[in-house]
Amino acid sequence: MAMIQVDEAREIILAKIEPKGVEKVSLNDALGRILAEDIVARRNNPPMDNSAMDGYAVIAADIQSATPDNPVKLEVVEHVAAGAVAQKTLKNNQAIRIMTGAPIPPGADAVLMQEDTDKNGSGILAKDRAEVGENIRLAGEDVKVGDVVIRKGVTITPSHIGMMAVVGRSNIFVSQRPTVAILSTGDEIMELDETPEGPCIYNSNGYMLAAQIRSAGGIPVYLGVAKDDEKDLMEKFDWALKCDIVVSSGGVSVGDYDLVKATLDKMGNEMVFWKVAMKPGKPLAFGKIGERPIFGLPGNPVSSFVSFEQFARPAIKKMMGANDVMPRTVQAKLTRTIHKKTGRLHFMSAVVSWDSGEYTVSPAEEQGSGVLKSTVNANGLLVFPLEKDELKNGELVTVQLLDV
Repeated sequence: MAMIQVDEAREIILAKIEPKGVEKVSLNDALGRILAEDIVARRNNPPMDNSAMDGYAVIAADIQSATPDNPVKLEVVEHVAAGAVAQKTLKNNQAIRIMTGAPIPPGADAVLMQEDTDKNGSGILAKDRAEVGENIRLAGEDVKVGDVVIRKGVTITPSHIGMMAVVGRSNIFVSQRPTVAILSTGDEIMELDETPEGPCIYNSNGYMLAAQIRSAGGIPVYLGVAKDDEKDLMEKFDWALKCDIVVSSGGVSVGDYDLVKATLDKMGNEMVFWKVAMKPGKPLAFGKIGERPIFGLPGNPVSSFVSFEQFARPAIKKMMGANDVMPRTVQAKLTRTIHKKTGRLHFMSAVVSWDSGEYTVSPAEEQGSGVLKSTVNANGLLVFPLEKDELKNGELVTVQLLDV
């Protein structure tokens, strides 16, 4: 099976992913979920003209000549708190004490700040003029009835929750979160609480992938470690196929004990592609058993990490109905010259910074499919085009921003 390009591989994967259904959740449980409906305002916000600050509702024409040295005397005829409604209609040379958020009284066309007044018995002295509409928030200034305030498909943030509360939505429809099975493979892999013996390594991929799945919005289902044994692999994959997506790591290379592809084939896997023209992450397999997408990620930890970001994360987000599933990118100025061989797209762990109005990017000094420490401080992946062998210091390059 021929090696394919990264963009083609991602396009093939996304074409085979179907969104899940929807469910209703309370607003308190909505953070980070994918919105499955348009949110439409059912009333104006604010519902009526109201005061933007504490002060006095006035008729602007009454105080056009007011200055600190020549204040205008006004009679205070009522006090209106937020949540209350004025009972009187304002007349010339009158003022109504008003609190922030209180509806503008009939007859008033401006609010004079409290700081621009002095007490004068039961009235006030206005020490400054006011323009018509000054310090008044108009009805519907924020949101009007019928406005679509949030479109479906967005990842819900705190500000979205605030807006949904503004329009009175206590429950909303969101996309269901997919369950994602995680299976690490290899006789050399051991669990974290086991005692190391011989050339064994801890199951870092399993825990790292679970965190990546969770950060993408999926529900990780950790299935532990399968040994390099067809029977054990089949048993573990049987469990994995109860989930919406299956992600395994290891066993997809060309070694004598890389049995994942062969085992999945016996279970009815439709192998869509194997091997992608990228580094790290070349030995990546993608297939389907029935409706279940299967990602066979490489066993080297950086390869597994990068492959997940390029392919599994977009698939999870599409299954949740997200509008934007592609990796977020910025253009950044490279801080040193770097080289590679042509023929494969390279993803390099890097630190992206905002400096003097532009992004800069510094790739980790030590890169490699097994050098997981290169990702520890990374907040981006520098994309080194496959046809290039050099990127120069100061050159603008594409960087994927990491969501993890």
